[in-house]
Amino acid sequence: MKDKASRRDFLALGLALPATALGSTALPGLPGSEAPRPASAAAGGLSYRVLGKTGLKVTTVGFGCMITSDPSVIEKAADLGINYFDTARGYQGGNNERMVGAALKAKRNNLYISTKSGGGTRQEALGHLETSLREIGTDHVDIWYLHGKSRASDLSDELMEAQRTAKQQGKIRFAGVSTHGGHAEVVQAMVEKKDHFDVWLVSYNFSMDPATAGLVEKAAQAGLGVVAMKVMAGGFRRLKPGDKLYDKFKQPGAMLAALKWVIKDKNVHTTIPSITDMEQLDEDMRAMTTPFAKSDEDVLAAQLEHIRPLYCRMCGQCDAVCPKGLPVSDVLRYLSYAEGYGQYQLGRESFLAMPREARDVRCNSCSSCSVECPNGVRVAERLARAQELFA
Repeated sequence: MKDKASRRDFLALGLALPATALGSTALPGLPGSEAPRPASAAAGGLSYRVLGKTGLKVTTVGFGCMITSDPSVIEKAADLGINYFDTARGYQGGNNERMVGAALKAKRNNLYISTKSGGGTRQEALGHLETSLREIGTDHVDIWYLHGKSRASDLSDELMEAQRTAKQQGKIRFAGVSTHGGHAEVVQAMVEKKDHFDVWLVSYNFSMDPATAGLVEKAAQAGLGVVAMKVMAGGFRRLKPGDKLYDKFKQPGAMLAALKWVIKDKNVHTTIPSITDMEQLDEDMRAMTTPFAKSDEDVLAAQLEHIRPLYCRMCGQCDAVCPKGLPVSDVLRYLSYAEGYGQYQLGRESFLAMPREARDVRCNSCSSCSVECPNGVRVAERLARAQELFA
């Protein structure tokens, strides 16, 4: 595992890149699309990249709809020119897709919508897709992801057949896979099957192991579209002064710097930060045309120290380590849904979906924890917190 110095080097990678690494220059609108209303002076302009071999020209900042509850924010983003919106069958108890579809109905033909299924069989996945299309109110989605895969074996022939069937029926345009960590074996499998897979949705942010950047580059060079999620390293942007966790998580300017850090990687074609209000939308618009600077690097270094004891970076070092069989990184991720994103229901549903033997584990019954995080996360304390919150 890399030491602090290597992580500082990772943060600084973009400082050596030319400004052109931000991608295409701002355009007034997409060919054949309704021209978006100009952004405010504070918001800045738009920048675009091509999503790998799909040929889709997407804004470098898209919209992650998972925790959005105000449809007017989604509508405004489309008005300003953001043209990639991401949802999933399981978000907000299945209600997120319906809200997204209603908010984007008037502009559906001028933008791109992706959704996901965590189904384990062909029949289950295709059933999810039918429900997604009905809830969104569309006859197709542009990208359909097999969601939350962590092993090459998860990309089963059965699920790939579901994507092929959906393509043949015109219900999806492109086939994707989402992963919550770098997962080199998944990327390798996607590259080997690049005639089938089109887009990789990957957790990617300033806190992660430098090796993740290499995987992103490998995927892009193979022609896969690369979409970055969890770009804020925990979703702590929702915290405001006075909130209990504010001083632990929030550094002024950290969320904007985090988004700019991801955008500067030319192998990332678009990003899907969670956006819940107009202030966040305005900030994310600025990220598209404001280069990453030394001051941003300094802010992120401070932010990394703030979140070190609490935020799991999904490095994979704790996989299969807990003698009681607890999926450590998964449980820490469920906790971040509740504490970082304010999505208690999603966190608890994810926790309760684990096998009973994992749900019944109680970390406070162990005299000591065998899992030692190389990044400084207080693992036993965080797991006990998740069990207290969700069990």
